[in-house]
Amino acid sequence: MRFGTAMTHSVVIIGSGFGGIGMAIRLRQAGVRDVVILEKAGDLGGTWRDNTYPGAACDVPSHLYSFSFERKIDWSRRFPPQAEILEYLRHCAREHGVLEAIRFGTEVTEARFDEDAALWRISTTTGDLAARVLVSACGQLNRPELPPIEGRESFTGPAFHSSRWDHGTDLRGKRVAVIGTGASAVQIVPEIAGEAAELLLFQRSAPYVIDKPDRPYRDWERAALRAVPGLYALSRARIYALFEARALGFIRYPRLMGIMERGFRRHLAEQVADPALRAELVPGYRMGCKRILLSGDYYPALNRPNVRLVTDPIERVTPAGIRTAGGEHEADVIVYATGFRSTEFLSPMKIVGREGRELNDAWRDGAQAHLGITVSGFPNLFLLYGPYTNLGHNSIIYMLESQFRYVLGCVEALRGAGLDWIDVRPDVQDAFTREMQERMRSTVWEAGCRSWYMTAGGKVVNNWPGYTFAYRRATRRPDPRHFRARRAAAR
Repeated sequence: MRFGTAMTHSVVIIGSGFGGIGMAIRLRQAGVRDVVILEKAGDLGGTWRDNTYPGAACDVPSHLYSFSFERKIDWSRRFPPQAEILEYLRHCAREHGVLEAIRFGTEVTEARFDEDAALWRISTTTGDLAARVLVSACGQLNRPELPPIEGRESFTGPAFHSSRWDHGTDLRGKRVAVIGTGASAVQIVPEIAGEAAELLLFQRSAPYVIDKPDRPYRDWERAALRAVPGLYALSRARIYALFEARALGFIRYPRLMGIMERGFRRHLAEQVADPALRAELVPGYRMGCKRILLSGDYYPALNRPNVRLVTDPIERVTPAGIRTAGGEHEADVIVYATGFRSTEFLSPMKIVGREGRELNDAWRDGAQAHLGITVSGFPNLFLLYGPYTNLGHNSIIYMLESQFRYVLGCVEALRGAGLDWIDVRPDVQDAFTREMQERMRSTVWEAGCRSWYMTAGGKVVNNWPGYTFAYRRATRRPDPRHFRARRAAAR
């Protein structure tokens, strides 16, 4: 269908990671065939396409880090590596016929709601199109955060963000500086410590790192999963229950994190013998306030004679390395393992809703969306992995599948009731946001630390302060009372 000079589609999805691919599959299964996925890169995969650094892997077990409707029983390891996850996503896209729906190399610059026509008019780097329904599947971890360190551009050697790894840079025999001690650094450091002549790890605050019980799956285990009906489902359910039990410490009784903290201290003492180094690796905040990291080889890597932990604050980057309060540290390569701009969600796209309202203005004090999915004033716009839907204890794919069902319910309501658009009521969204902020106060995420879960103003807007099964119940179906709507006959 054409509207003016732009092709009009039933649904346009922005992004081709787990959210975009899964949503497209579910729409096709529900009979919505006119679906287009816009992807700015040349391949699908989202964060698992971008993060190809050495050691990149997931910290959720394989059997739970996959769609419930597309089983994979032949994972190579208990925790899936990046390349295998990316290939799984490619398989899902091929198997369910959504690969041909992806327009690669197409970046969205603006999406504007045309209230008269009840369409989203979308401007991209390859042309314009229109959609009755717009779904953002951009995720939270897609825009690299480069720290505002003075002199960063002056460094004369290779320098890159961990999610933009330069595989053409040979680290063998080089002096490598890694800035940051988050999830990426904990995986990178053990992998490159053996080839670098010297590895300097610049730590602003120590993370909690607990053991990662990873290992390859044995042949007989994979054979049993293929041969025994229900064994895979049982494994998936067991992992889910074990991880969900951790929510008590995150969302309700932060003092319970003390049990895990004692385990962390035992793990640290077993792997780091030097008391001075061990003291520098003990975080100064409550466990769980920032993301808990999993690794069995991070601390042993820090024991290596060619690895040095630097805790002095960085003053500036120089042409030859990094200067701290303690002096100059020469480096040949700098790796910025400094995370992502996680609270900006749809930026830098310009999203304009009813009455010319821009999403960036609506979210000036922090992102808001009812159930993390719908935004008042922006009809027929649905977010996947939006505000208040990140987790600290379980698989985000479980949350995504809950959102798929809710969005499908909204799309079916539009089709079945003959509606032009639906728009969540502002009082419903405000009530949800107040509830989230009230519940957030009892969580470990507001225990006094700064984290990527927070806005610059200190408001936690990323995480779901509840159980994942409670989120699934809340998103079981859209409640018509929560929305304003316009019937097609009114056009």
